[in-house]
Amino acid sequence: MRSSDKIRYKIQTATVTEKLIAINVLVFILFFLFRTLAYLFQLPSDFLLEWFVFPKDPAEFILKPWSIITYSFLHSGIWHILSNMLILYFSGIYFLNYFSPKRLLNYYFLGVIIGALVYMLSYNLFPAFQGTGRSYLMGASAGVMAVLIGIASHIPNMRVRLMLIGSIKFWWIAAFLVVIDIIQIPMGNAGGHLAHLGGAALGYLYTNQLQKGNDIGKWFENLMDGIASLFKPREKKAKMKTVHRSGKTTKSPSRQSKTMDKDDKQKKVDAILDKISKSGYDSLSKAEKDFLFQAGKED
Repeated sequence: MRSSDKIRYKIQTATVTEKLIAINVLVFILFFLFRTLAYLFQLPSDFLLEWFVFPKDPAEFILKPWSIITYSFLHSGIWHILSNMLILYFSGIYFLNYFSPKRLLNYYFLGVIIGALVYMLSYNLFPAFQGTGRSYLMGASAGVMAVLIGIASHIPNMRVRLMLIGSIKFWWIAAFLVVIDIIQIPMGNAGGHLAHLGGAALGYLYTNQLQKGNDIGKWFENLMDGIASLFKPREKKAKMKTVHRSGKTTKSPSRQSKTMDKDDKQKKVDAILDKISKSGYDSLSKAEKDFLFQAGKED
C-alpha cells in the first residue's frame, strides 16, 4: 500500500475525536510557522491571529462573528494544546462508547460557544475585570470540558485506571478539573478558567437533559447537517420503472435479514455496555473493544 493510500485510509477510519485533534494540531503548526516567518522578516506576527481569537468586547465580536468557533482551534503554546488534546482523546474514547460521533460534535462546539459567551459576559459584568484593556480568548478547553463532563455525568461511577494513581471513579476526575479551574480564577487567566467552567456546565446540562429525553443540541446537529448538505453533489433522479405488484405485500428477505442483524448487533452492544458498567472498560477483550468501536462509528 502506498503512503498516500495509507494516509487516505487513516483519515477515512479515524474517529471524530482523532479528526478534531488532527485539525487542532494542524492549525497550531501553521500559525507557529507563520509566526516564525514573521519573526525572520520582521513583520507583525499577531495581526492574523487577532482575526480568529474571541474578543471580550461585543462590538468587536460583531465584526468577526466567526471567532466564536475559530478561537477554539488556536493555542498559545505546546503545553496548552498538549493538555487539551490528551483530555479530549481520553474522554472521547469513553464518549463514543455511549454516544454517536455527531453528538460528540454537539457537545464540543456547544461547549466552545457557551464558554466564549461566559467569558464575554464575565469580562463585561464583574468589577474584577474593569480596566483590563483588550483581552482575547483562545483554546479548545471549553469544548474539551463539555465532552469530559458530559460523559462523566453519564457514567459517574465507572472506574478508570490512571498511571501512578490507580483505579478511580470517572466523576472524581471531572470534579478535580472543575475545582482546579475555580481555584485558579484569581491566580491568572481568569477568562480562560471561566470559559472552561462554561463548557463544563454545558456538558453537565446536556447529559442531564438527555437522561430526561431532551436533546438540547439537536438544533445544532440539524444546522450542521444542513450546511454539510450544501456541499454534497446532487444525486441524479433514477428513471421511473413500472413494476407489477401482487396483492400480498411481504418484506424482502434482504430487508428481514438486515433488521435481524441490527437487532442482534444491538443486543451485543447492550451486553458489552452492561459488562462495562459492572467491571469497567478495561475488563473488555480486544474483540469486544473493536466491536464497540465499530458500532459507535456506524451510529
